[in-house]
Amino acid sequence: MNETAELTISELTEVADHHRAAELITRIWGSMLLEPGLIRTISHVGGYVAGAHAQGELVGIAVGFFAGDGHLHSHITGVLPGARGGTGYALKQHQRSWCRERGVPYISWTFDPLVSRNAYLNVHRLGARIAAYLPDFYGTMSDSINAGDASDRLYVVWEVERPRDPSGAADAAVLLGRDGLDPVRLGVLPGEHERLAVAMPKDVEGLRLRAPNSARRWRAAVREALMTAADAGHEIVDVTRDGWYVLNREQQRE
Repeated sequence: MNETAELTISELTEVADHHRAAELITRIWGSMLLEPGLIRTISHVGGYVAGAHAQGELVGIAVGFFAGDGHLHSHITGVLPGARGGTGYALKQHQRSWCRERGVPYISWTFDPLVSRNAYLNVHRLGARIAAYLPDFYGTMSDSINAGDASDRLYVVWEVERPRDPSGAADAAVLLGRDGLDPVRLGVLPGEHERLAVAMPKDVEGLRLRAPNSARRWRAAVREALMTAADAGHEIVDVTRDGWYVLNREQQRE
């Protein structure tokens, strides 16, 4: 068990806990993305189901299952908006400890490349490696967070024993910037620079409600920028707190 201030992270093993977990997921996403029976089954067969409690209330949830090569795929991690600011990080650290105890080599998951707080957590704070850009990975989604937008995802790999170190944003050429609510491509050619920066919208969830056309422009622009940069041999090495991807030309891996 892991405790941070008044936050307690622990595995959820009882049927009643799994029903509460499904209810929490529905509160966060506005849709029952995981049924209680499925959560119960994942837990029963040895998967990862953990919750974050604050003052006795379930405020965060993480559910994962094992993939064919023995790594853990963290399918869903969610935190109530009022409980953000450390809960997601605490859940991930608990998940990492759980995997280390079982000899699991790495954890994978996906996240929306337009949600800057998640990108910052995953890449900068946790040290997860971006392994692939997956355009419209889930197809059409109907939950209240993702409805009306393409379900592009970044697929990340988090080494349990040796997370990577982020490398900062100095001297990066801006491939995609911001102009008010909209993205702006600045004419930089990825192949001509060792280091690139790609902006994210400051609040994509708000944009989807207030300016959906702008949110769609951001989706297309970030997709094009990150995939073009990847084709030119760049990889994401860091994310800044104010919402910029930092990319370096890939180095030869051992």
